[in-house]
Formats: sequence, structure tokens, C-alpha cells
Amino acid sequence: MALSAKLQLRQSQSLIMTPQLMQSIKLLQFTHLELERFVEEEIERNPLLERVEEPQDDAATDQVQKDRDDGVLDDGWYEASGSATAESMSDRLDTSLENVFPDDPGTSDKLGPDLAAQWKSAGTGSGGATEGFDLEDVAAARLTLRDHVGEQIAFGIQDPAGRLIAHELTDGLDEAGYFRGDVAEIGARLGATTREIEAVLSACQSFDPPGLFARDLAECISLQLARMNRLDPAMRALVANLELLARRDFQTLKKLCGVDEEDLLDMLREIRALDPRPGLAFSGGSVDTIVADVEVKAASDGSWTVELNAETLPRVLVDQIYFNQVSRQAKDPGEREFLAECLQNANWLTRSLDQRARTILKVATEIVRQQDAFLLHGIRHLRPLNLRNVADAIGMHESTVSRVTSNKYMLTPRGVFELRYFFTASIASSGGGDAHSSEAVRDRIKQMIDEEKADDVLSDDALVDILKKDGIDIARRTVAKYREGMNIPSSVQRRREKRAMSTAGR
Repeated sequence: MALSAKLQLRQSQSLIMTPQLMQSIKLLQFTHLELERFVEEEIERNPLLERVEEPQDDAATDQVQKDRDDGVLDDGWYEASGSATAESMSDRLDTSLENVFPDDPGTSDKLGPDLAAQWKSAGTGSGGATEGFDLEDVAAARLTLRDHVGEQIAFGIQDPAGRLIAHELTDGLDEAGYFRGDVAEIGARLGATTREIEAVLSACQSFDPPGLFARDLAECISLQLARMNRLDPAMRALVANLELLARRDFQTLKKLCGVDEEDLLDMLREIRALDPRPGLAFSGGSVDTIVADVEVKAASDGSWTVELNAETLPRVLVDQIYFNQVSRQAKDPGEREFLAECLQNANWLTRSLDQRARTILKVATEIVRQQDAFLLHGIRHLRPLNLRNVADAIGMHESTVSRVTSNKYMLTPRGVFELRYFFTASIASSGGGDAHSSEAVRDRIKQMIDEEKADDVLSDDALVDILKKDGIDIARRTVAKYREGMNIPSSVQRRREKRAMSTAGR
């Protein structure tokens, strides 16, 4: 068959992921800190975007409240509609964001010149970067582990060669304070013998806090016990057999240490009081405070009020007045194109932020509706829930719900929970009734184990039987998996520990 070239016309439909659409999707899964950074970067790049602060004077507050009542401002979001270019951009977003942002909040209202001027006057002012500077806001630099050890080297080791070796050993410390370097390799690099390196390492092990420069957990515990003058032969035997302690094999430990149960329990209490990671006290890592994105409060009619946390909602304003002023003076086509692009991006950002907030609120409201029993009665009443259930209920795509619930938190009367917490697997009911949440079953297992006594420790099979009597159809391997996930030892290990503790309490 002969080959020939032909021209054919085909018509097809496809969804094109524009840069704006991809960025809108990313906005959904941003945490409030990531969103704040993104908005700040956009404000720096776009001269038409302006950060909106809460008004300080009563006149501005009254004007803002009036504009909210008139519909000029909506739910704390401030945006201005643009030219025909911005409207065409909105049309493109509406077409491309199907199943991502299904709700169309409508065309945003315009901010008049008077209102814009009031917002400018109520802002941060035109002062310099040092305006409002407070010396108390400047925190002192955190003392690092290297700095702490360096001070002790300067006072504790007089020999210059020994100081050099000590600083090399310090480079081998990990975050927990353990020495992870190679003594032979350090000796070869510095031209020192292994004995000299070991001598300096022994001197460094006398530094505070006790346990620094240990090479393993047993040595770390030994250094702390030696500082307390408690490293007797029985304690040495216990430290040398920490794997038996982890398995709670108290009978073997009593034989190896040559002590009775009471002495063994006293030794265990001393070990538990030690610090297995002494270097973490100088860790420079910071802990971020969790700020809830959604707040749930009980309403007077017995329902729940779901609101967005205003602290997590960045407020931005499109400066339409500035755009009109500059665009009238712009003569060069490149300048006009730049201004049009800035206005288009500014309107896109305000619209996307508004749709992001509405989407989060809609998903959170549905979660609260589904988990009403949990909010009223606690974890035992947590219902099994998956992303598809919520997506079908609110008419969104499952992937959209997944992005919304990622790294978002909800403040409820029962505490702060990640939105993902409310999505749990389903465990069938043995009586054919409603399914049970896996998180509720975990809590039930933990409670039964906490309430067991030394002479009545529940095995995994016994837990299965009790749960089946309560209407929960669960396999033994699932119970074992839940128990291990909560770091609960087996029934044999629990029985040993509870008997030892009960004997000591007599």
C-alpha cells in the first residue's frame, strides 16, 4: 500500500492549564503562612496591589461598616473591579475553574475614591521602616550547642593541641549531642594518635549537660549516672542490657543485675529521670503556633456557627485610582501593556482569594454537619467520612476537597483539629447497623487497655471479642495494628510491667 501525505481537520475540546489556573489551585492548599508570603511577594511585584489594615479611627470604622451593609465590601474582602481586560480574565477563570471553584461570587463591586482615600489614611502611614520600633521585640540570639561546648573547651582544656582536637570532635556532634564522628579519621587528619583523641573525647564527656559526646544511648546514660555517682555494678548490668528493658523482660534483668523487683523498679525510675538527648536543649528549631483557619461555635438555636478566622485571611486592595492616574499619563505601548497586566493580575488575585475563602468555608461547614455528633459527644461518636462524601454533598471535585483540607485547622469546642482528622476509615458493624470510625475504635481500644489490671490483661483476641459485643466487626490484625500505632506494647509485656508495678506498690 502506497504512503501519502494528507491534510485533515479535527475539532476537539481540551482543558488547558493556564498559569493563573495552576496558581489558583496552589492557593487552595497553601497554609495561612504560605499564603501571607505569597501575597507579600505579589504586593512587591504589583504596584496596583495594596495591603489593607484594620481602620483605627471611629470614622473609618463607621464608613467601612456602612459599605459592608451596602454591599460594597463583602466578608472582610476588599477588591475593585477593573477594565474590560480584567472582565475577560474573569470569564477565562470562570471557564477554567470548573470543579475547582464552582461558586461564582459575582462581579466585585467598585471602591469609590472617598473610600480608597479613607483606607489609605487608616493604613500604616508613610513613616520609615524604623517607625514604631520597639527594642523589646528584638530577641537575643539563641545559644547553640556548638557555642555552649566552645565556651567549655576554652576553660576546660588548656593544651592548644587538645583544644584543636576538641573542636574537631565538636564538629562530629549531632543535634541530640551524640558524637557521630570517626576517631581514627580525625587522628589521621590531625596527625594525632587514637589514644590522644580518646583522651580529649573523655575530657569532653565531662562537659555540661551530662551525656554530651556519648557514642550511643548506653554510654549517654552511663555518663549521667556516673556524674550522680550511681553507676554501681547492678546499674552497669542494667545499662548493658537496654534491649531487655525495652522488651520489659524484668525476670531476666533481675537475674543479670542481682537485685529483687523493688530494687529493679527503683533503678528504672532513675533511668527514666535521665535525658537521652541532652543536646536538644540547644536546638535552634522554632515551633510554629497553630492558628486555626476555621472557628466553630455553638449557636443559640442548638446548631453550629462556622466562621473563617480573620487572622488567616490576607486583605488586599486593587488601587483603581492609582491605575487611572498612571494610565492617563502612560504614552508608551509597553507601559500600557504593563499596567493592563498588573490590573489583570491584581483582580485575579483578589478574586482567587475570595473564592479560596468561600471554598474553605463551604468544605468546613459540610464537615461540621457530618460530624455533629462528635462535636456534641466526643470522639466515640466520630463518623466514618471520606473525601468523596464531602465532595458529592457540596458539588465539588474530590481533588478540590483534598487540597482544601491539607494543612488547614479547625477550632472547635473540643479543641483544635486538622481538617484531615475528621476523615477516617470505616469499620463495619457486626449487627448490620451504622459503620464505626477507625479513630473512635482506636480510642475505645486505648481506654480498655488503660483500665485493665495486672491480673486481667487483655490480649488482642480478647479485645476483638469485646469490640464485637459492642457491635464493632474488626479483625485481630487490625487491633494489633491500631495498638502498635499508639505505641502500646503487647499483652505479655504489659502483664510483666503491671505485675512489677503492683508488687512495688505493696
